[in-house]
Amino acid sequence: MAKKAAEQQTIVALPKGYVPTLKKLYTEEIVPALVKEFSYTSVMQAPKLEKITINQGLGDATADKKLIEVAMSELALITGQKPVMTKSRKDISNFKLRKGMPIGVKVTLRGTKMYEFLERLIRVTLPRIRDFNGINEKLDGRGNYTLGIKEQIIFPEIEIEKIVKIFGLEITFGTTAKTDEEALALLRGFGLPFKKKNNE
Repeated sequence: MAKKAAEQQTIVALPKGYVPTLKKLYTEEIVPALVKEFSYTSVMQAPKLEKITINQGLGDATADKKLIEVAMSELALITGQKPVMTKSRKDISNFKLRKGMPIGVKVTLRGTKMYEFLERLIRVTLPRIRDFNGINEKLDGRGNYTLGIKEQIIFPEIEIEKIVKIFGLEITFGTTAKTDEEALALLRGFGLPFKKKNNE
């Protein structure tokens, strides 16, 4: 019952007609800037952020299955959405891993929840990293960007005194951009704090 109640607490009802701040920013400022920078003939050509996927790999879960439950609970708090388990696709004897065993958790955010998570990430979470000086701007060559986070405790939703284990996670931004250059301009527009090059 307690677990179910905790999951329900992560679901927040939004007022009818609510438009996230970053969605407004995208429509009113980012799209016109992208059209100008890349000389698009239509606003429909401007790339957009389609989804944000948060993934945690939990190798230790093969020895302690409770870690999966802990990670699912924490990721639900961080994202406001119930995660799903990821399972191994094959047997790996060296790691005592059998096909179908839970090895991680993930959440895919779209729409309002995606924009809300992104805003919290940019304005609250990343600035909490000690000696933070920006994130690397290496994309995957297909217009997508993955940000690695070493410790889940940088998220304000996590209560440090209740931490069972430090988990790292990966946040992947899926865009419709055809090039990394366009994707980078899109993500910069949202306010992702990429490191500045020496010549900037």
